[in-house]
Amino acid sequence: MHRVASVGNTNNNSTRPRKEKRLTYVLNDSDDTKHCAGINGLAVLKHAVSDGSDYLFTGSRDGRLKRWALSEDAPTCSATFESHVDWVNDAVIVGDNTLVSCSSDTTLKTWNALSNGTCTRTLRQHSDYVTCLAAAGKNSNIVASGGLGGEVFIWDLDAALAPVSKFNDPMVDDSSNGMKGSGNLRTVGSSNNISVQTTQTEGYIPISAKGHKESVYALAMNEGGTILVSGGTEKVVRVWDTRSGSKTLKLKGHTDNIRALLLDSTGRYCLSGSSDSMIRLWDIGQQRCVHSYAVHTDSVWALASTPTFSYVYSGGRDFSLYLTDLQTRESSLLCTGEHPIVQLALHDDSVWVASTDSSVHRWPAEGYNPQKIFQRGNSFLAGNLSFSRARVSMEGSSPVPVYKEPTLTISGTPAIVQHEVLNNKRHVLTKDTSGSVKLWEITKGAAVEDYGKVSFEEKKEELFEMVSIGTWFSVDTRLGSLSVHLDTPQCFYAEMYSAELNIAGKPEDDKVNLGWETLKGLLAHWLIKRKQRIGSPASANAELLSGKDIAARSLAHSRIDVDGNSENDVMVYPPFEFPVGSIPSIITEGIEGGPWRKRVTDLDGTEDEKDFPGWCLDCLLNNRLPSREATKCSFYLHPCEGSTAQILTQGKLSAPRILRIHKVINYVVEKMVLDKPLDSVADGSFSPGLAGSQLQLQAVGDGSFRSGFKSWQKLRPTIEILCNNQVLPPEMSLATAKTYVWKKIEDLVLHYRVVQGR
Repeated sequence: MHRVASVGNTNNNSTRPRKEKRLTYVLNDSDDTKHCAGINGLAVLKHAVSDGSDYLFTGSRDGRLKRWALSEDAPTCSATFESHVDWVNDAVIVGDNTLVSCSSDTTLKTWNALSNGTCTRTLRQHSDYVTCLAAAGKNSNIVASGGLGGEVFIWDLDAALAPVSKFNDPMVDDSSNGMKGSGNLRTVGSSNNISVQTTQTEGYIPISAKGHKESVYALAMNEGGTILVSGGTEKVVRVWDTRSGSKTLKLKGHTDNIRALLLDSTGRYCLSGSSDSMIRLWDIGQQRCVHSYAVHTDSVWALASTPTFSYVYSGGRDFSLYLTDLQTRESSLLCTGEHPIVQLALHDDSVWVASTDSSVHRWPAEGYNPQKIFQRGNSFLAGNLSFSRARVSMEGSSPVPVYKEPTLTISGTPAIVQHEVLNNKRHVLTKDTSGSVKLWEITKGAAVEDYGKVSFEEKKEELFEMVSIGTWFSVDTRLGSLSVHLDTPQCFYAEMYSAELNIAGKPEDDKVNLGWETLKGLLAHWLIKRKQRIGSPASANAELLSGKDIAARSLAHSRIDVDGNSENDVMVYPPFEFPVGSIPSIITEGIEGGPWRKRVTDLDGTEDEKDFPGWCLDCLLNNRLPSREATKCSFYLHPCEGSTAQILTQGKLSAPRILRIHKVINYVVEKMVLDKPLDSVADGSFSPGLAGSQLQLQAVGDGSFRSGFKSWQKLRPTIEILCNNQVLPPEMSLATAKTYVWKKIEDLVLHYRVVQGR
C-alpha cells in the first residue's frame, strides 16, 4: 500500500502558522468512461429494480467507481461515482440499491447504486487507510470496515444514514462534503466489556471491534450479519460478535499476512487466503483448520465461493485463477493473466476478475455446476504444504489452463507510471504502463503530443529547454493520471511575458502569472455558474460542453467581484482545452467537512468558503494574490574588458527574474544614445540594488524611442550582452542566465560590448 498525506493537512503545532489547504486538479485521459488504474473492488447487483439489468460495480485506484450495465455483447459505463480523493480499496452492495465503498482517504462512502453517481453520506471514523469491507446478506443493513490502523468498525447503515444534527459530529457527513452529526459511541475495552458514551444529539458512531494491533486486510461476514471474521498482518483469523463487537476466538495456522476471507451463510465455516500461498478451511465451531490447500505458487489475494460453499475460486500474485473442490481437494487452473489478481466476483456461470491492471475480464466459471470443469481433465490434487505446489511448478509440471481467452473484457486505459516536469514549468512528460510517452500542458489541462512507444529518457533530453521558471506546482501519478497540486503562495511564483506565451491581442511585455491564469481557466465553469446564481446577466449560450467552450466563454464571463485596483486583468489564459470526454476533477477542502472531489463541470456555483480554500476564492473573486517572496534577480552590468564603451553604472542592479536580455540591451542602448537622464518610460523593470547605484534605472519597452529626438540620437548601436564570455540570446531571461551560464552563488555579472554603431 502506498501512503500519501491527506489533502489539506493542518499543522497541529500551535507555534507554527497553519498550513493552507491545497487545491489539486486531476487530468484524465481521452476516455473518461474507463478506469486508468488498477481495480481493487468488484460488486455485482442482479436484476436491478430500475430496468431488470444486472450491474457490475468497479472501484479503482484512480479514486472512482463505475457502474457497468452488463450484456452479452459489451458492458456499458452507465455512471461514474466520484467523491473519494484517494484509492478505492473495496466496494460492496448492501440491501436493494446501496453501494458502499472504502478508500485510502480514510473514509467510507454510501451511494445510491442506481443513481447517476450520487454520494449519500461520507462516514469518517478510521484514522488510516480503509482497506476492506464486508456486508451481510442482501436485505441486511450491516457493514464492517477494516484498515491499516488495526481498526475494525461495524456499521448499522439504517442508523448511519438517518438524518443527523448539523454541527457536532465530525464522523458522519451528510454528503461528500456536507452536514455532520454525533451520537452514541460504543467502545470495546480489553476486557470485552462495552461502555456507552452518550452525546447530546441523535447522530451515529459505529461499534468498534478492538483487538487488532496491526493492519487489517480482509473481512468477511455471514449472511445473517451476526459473525465477522478479520485478518491481516498478525497472521491470525479473529472472530467477532457483530452485535457487541466482542472477540470470540482467533484461529492460528497461517505463516504470513492474511489477504482474503470468506464465510459460509451460517457462519460455521471460514476460508482464508494468505501471503504464505495457502488456502485454509476452518471450522469455527471446532476452532480448528479442517483442510489446507497448496494451490498457488505465490500470495493468495482473492477468494470467491459457490453458494453452497463447496467450491472456491482463488487468485493472487501468481497471475493465476484456480477452482478447487473443498471436499475432494481436486483443483484446476482456469486461466493465467498478465497481472496479479486482486478481486473476484461470481456472476451466474462466470467470474469477473480484477487485477492491478485497469481492465476487468470475465472468464467462464461453470458456477452452477463447477464439476464440469474437472470432467475436462488437467486437474491435480491440492497438497497441504505450500512448498509442494511451488516445487511442482519449478519442476516444469505446471497445469495447463482450461481457458485461453476471457469471454468479455471491460477495457481500461493505461495508468501513468512515470513523469517528469520539464523546466519550462508548463509541460509534463509521462509514460504509461503500455510504454506510450505523452506530453501534457498542465495550463491547458490536456495531452498535447502523443509520441507513442519511444524512449522516455531520450524524449526528455530532446525536449530540454534552457529556461528557468519558478516552481509553482507539484505533480504525482498515484491515481494513474496526472494530479497537479497548487499550494499557496508557491503556486503564484511563476510569471512569463505574454510574448513568450503567444497571447494574441495582449501587449508582449504584459506579465502573465501562470498559477493565477491556470486557476481561472480551470474554474471558469464555476465562475460562470456563480455569476448566474448571484443574479448577473447570463449569456444565452452559458451551458458549456467542452474545455474549449469554457475557455471561450470565460473571456467574457470571468469578471466577477473583481477588485478594480488590480494591476492585472482577469482574462483567462492559457485556456483549458481538455476534451469533452475527459473532464478534469477538482480535489480540495474548505473550512467544513473533509476533502472532496468533483469534475469541474459538476460544480454548480454554490460552492463557497465551506468548500474551497480561502486563498483560492480571494484569487478568483477579488483578484487578490497572497504576499509572495520577491522574484528579483540582482546583477552587475559592466563593459567588456578592453572595450572603449562607456561605463554606465558601478552599482548593483535589480530586475525581475523573467526580464529578457533584449531589455538589458535596450537599456544599454538608451544610456549610450540619449543625451539626458532617463525618466519613467516603461514598466519599471530595472531598479538599483540594495548596495548599488543611486541612479533611477528603468528599462525601456522594446527599444522604441520617444519622439522629439534629433536624428543622430535615433542611431541605434548594436549591443551584445555576455556572461562568462558567452553571448546571451536576446530572448533569454536573467533567471536562465543565472541558472545555466553563470552557475555561481554570488550575483550575476553581465558584460556588454558594442558590435556596430556608436
